Amino acid sequence: MEKWVGGWDLILTRFLWRVLVTAAAVFGVHLAFPNLIAINPEQPLVTVVVFAVILGVLNAFLRPILLLLTLPLNLLTLGLFTLVINAIVFWLASLLQSGVQVADFGAAFIGAFVVSVASFIASRVIT
Repeated sequence: MEKWVGGWDLILTRFLWRVLVTAAAVFGVHLAFPNLIAINPEQPLVTVVVFAVILGVLNAFLRPILLLLTLPLNLLTLGLFTLVINAIVFWLASLLQSGVQVADFGAAFIGAFVVSVASFIASRVIT
């Protein structure tokens, strides 16, 4: 395979792996907790991949802004408030993607926690 200019092939490959890992984690949470996170039964794989892309975009652009705005609270809780920010972003992604419904904030918290752990492990393996 030819190298793209500037190493874009490596960046694109990492992005695709992260999207697939995120989609697998969301689908795994759905299988483990079907009452908490519901996925469109007609096209579940397409739904979770689109949800993973939306979640990735929100994590790239909105999450840093929220972390900056809540910095004092995050410092006060020694970084544990980041879990709440992750849950808020996960819940917001479910509002933007109509094929994924999150039952409540607790479900968003569990989903965000599992996706965060899976993404952390994947980022260590990918790089």
